[in-house]
Amino acid sequence: MNNYILQTKNLSKTFKGYKAADNITISVKEHSVYGLLGPNGAGKSTLLKMITGMFIPSSGDIYFNDHKWSRSDLANIGALIESPPLYENLTARENLKVRTIMLGLNESRIDEVLEIVDLTNTGKKKSGQFSLGMKQRLGIAIALLNKPKLLILDEPTNGLDPIGIKDLRKLIHTFPEQGITVILSSHILSEVELIADHIGIIANGRLGYEAAIGKEDDLETLFLRVVENNKRGEE
Repeated sequence: MNNYILQTKNLSKTFKGYKAADNITISVKEHSVYGLLGPNGAGKSTLLKMITGMFIPSSGDIYFNDHKWSRSDLANIGALIESPPLYENLTARENLKVRTIMLGLNESRIDEVLEIVDLTNTGKKKSGQFSLGMKQRLGIAIALLNKPKLLILDEPTNGLDPIGIKDLRKLIHTFPEQGITVILSSHILSEVELIADHIGIIANGRLGYEAAIGKEDDLETLFLRVVENNKRGEE
């Protein structure tokens, strides 16, 4: 599959007659950052929830690591979709310990992921007292516990201040060199442009564009064209 870690083929999801995802075919290269762009409500989260097994596709196929996706592949996929799943009365370390017990992982992994996301010095501070940026990083640490080959981040910069966004961008840049492929969904074009190697643009549940990002590309013009064309049903 040409070193693609993930591919979807005509993937669709229908809710009570409404097609939230409409025949989406994407290809995500191994050890890259794939930016999934689209307006709010475009179908990005629906697609990601099918890839992570939260939704069952209405039709189409998912291929992971050169074979048809099955639930056992979730052992190699980490995800932060919507809000970080934190126990706010627990510390960062305690939150991670709960997950290692649930997943049957060695507790030594806790120190490793805390270092990766720069939360080693939070001590006894409860996660409910964390800044939004710290909560996002802890959510990513939880997603990294199982040493995933694919990390899925759904709108990870939502609500972050400029410093938090910069810190998160720096962190995401380190993942491909660690052997982790990242799918990053966002509606913020400038952030995806700074992070991603390839992009896919979704509008009205349909993939309207997919390609490597080029320095000469005007991402805003491209994005608006895809959104407008899909409104008219032209793409």
